Amino acid sequence: MPYIRLETTEPIAPERRASLCQRLSRLVAEGTGKPETYVMVVVEDGLTMLHAGAPGPAAFAEIRSIGGLSSQVNRELAQGVCRLLDETLGVPGERIYLNFAEVEAGRWGHDGTTFG
Repeated sequence: MPYIRLETTEPIAPERRASLCQRLSRLVAEGTGKPETYVMVVVEDGLTMLHAGAPGPAAFAEIRSIGGLSSQVNRELAQGVCRLLDETLGVPGERIYLNFAEVEAGRWGHDGTTFG
């Protein structure tokens, strides 16, 4: 049920994409305390983005979960995601926005039903 969607200007080679997805999945699972078997990761790369009025490396990450998010967890996830994107894609933290959203269990579907 944790979900992370990453959108970035940086192109990601196919052989690096799987590794990045796995690292994001582990980071979100550990950060939210949720089983990784429920984590979904979506990555869109090579997008046209403008940040602070200028082109260049940039990224937006959206993290949603049923529970597991809090101010402290969000700060830790922000640090981890920003560090990972800087190390792997060369996107500096000051050019990354993150959005965190708690979702009610009854508003999240999976396998023909909802979680609440």
